[in-house]
Amino acid sequence: MRKVFFVEPVIFVYMFASYLTSPVVQQFIYRRLWEEEYNSTFISSSNTSSCEQNKSSPAYIKQKGVQEKTSLFNMQLDLTAAVPSLVVAFIIVANGDRQGRKRSLVLPSVGALIADIFRTLISYFSLPLSILFAATFISGLFGSMATFLGGGFAYIADLCHDEKQKTTRIAVVDLIFGVVSGLAGLSSGYILREIGFTWTFGTASLLHVVNIIYIIFFLEDTVSISESQQQAQVSCKELLKETFSGVYMLFKTASSKKRILIIVLLFTFMTYLFTVFGGSSLFILYELNEPLCWNEVYIGYGAAAFTSVSLTSFLGVYFFSKCLKDIYIVFIGIFSYVGGIIMAAFAKTTLLMFLVRVPSLLCLMPVPVLRSMLSKVVLPSEQGAVFACIACLEVVTGTISLSVFNVLYAATVAWFSGFSFLFSAGFCLIPLGALCWLLCTSWNGEDLALLVPDEVSSIDSVDS
Repeated sequence: MRKVFFVEPVIFVYMFASYLTSPVVQQFIYRRLWEEEYNSTFISSSNTSSCEQNKSSPAYIKQKGVQEKTSLFNMQLDLTAAVPSLVVAFIIVANGDRQGRKRSLVLPSVGALIADIFRTLISYFSLPLSILFAATFISGLFGSMATFLGGGFAYIADLCHDEKQKTTRIAVVDLIFGVVSGLAGLSSGYILREIGFTWTFGTASLLHVVNIIYIIFFLEDTVSISESQQQAQVSCKELLKETFSGVYMLFKTASSKKRILIIVLLFTFMTYLFTVFGGSSLFILYELNEPLCWNEVYIGYGAAAFTSVSLTSFLGVYFFSKCLKDIYIVFIGIFSYVGGIIMAAFAKTTLLMFLVRVPSLLCLMPVPVLRSMLSKVVLPSEQGAVFACIACLEVVTGTISLSVFNVLYAATVAWFSGFSFLFSAGFCLIPLGALCWLLCTSWNGEDLALLVPDEVSSIDSVDS
């Protein structure tokens, strides 16, 4: 059977299933904790959810308690998957340069399938919420989304030989993320209302099964593995040695300028992801809270509105890359995010909450551009190592940011629920400062062209 180098369907299906269940899991936890607190069934009408707006009412105090409990439960759930997924992502993605990219795609899909089967059983049999920790931990053992993203972007980088094509191709993948998240978010509200939690999780499980079949039987690997390599048995010790040596050599053999550039770009990527992950993770809780009191359908609308942000960010990368250097595109994207998140902090009506997406239309541009900048700086044989670093940073950053922002939200929701958004906006000063340092120092196109001899003729991404 002839196989294809067409990884986009894999990314589409995996992300759709993940984004379908992500808001549903949060709402499932919120409703179960609500029912435990009130000892009654959660009520959701066509327009709003159960939401007390009278601040002097005892129900209002209980409602804030449920918000705090949900926020802390989500934080604990994220921490459960963080450690195993960090280790697995680092090992599997970094070894993709020698052992192929497909295992970076198939293992997280298997883990997600197991996790969704667990969720289905928890919902159907009304099992304790604590079992969710086991499901999340198992998903982390299979690499979780960090391994999938690292393998997916390394796969894309292997197929691109032109540097501008690489920026556009990576931006297309990020566009897929955004479009799929919007479609999944929009459909999740209606699917949840029509078929309930159990069958929503069951639907996601079936999607992962389809994806696993496609990866194993129809997708060709970009890294050719000889028969001797396939038959050779590599011990766990040797595997770890190969993994760490690849990442170690990425920095050791690099010139000082290349090493500093990689570190600064990784730091900028990490700090920007910290604020974006943390700030955006609170939207559902913020929308469930008074005075918005959104139900599952409105939450789906909000997620769908995010699709426009992904599309405009992709178009921004496509057009700006023709006339601006990469670093300026990153600047524009960060300022776009700051404008939107500050507006969200003071959004008290449904219309204003939807309009938050307008100033944020270009906020996702820095993510693919920074990935592309890092990919351009290293050799083709180092793509797995650099994307392993990115994947690990995504796990660490995502876990820390979700923990910090959930704790911060739980501590401030009683007196100002938008404080976490303002904190997110202020934190953007750190990646902005790192980029300003690159502009104010002696980095120029000629210097950067020497960082990857014979491979990159001109890297003008941080040209001042």
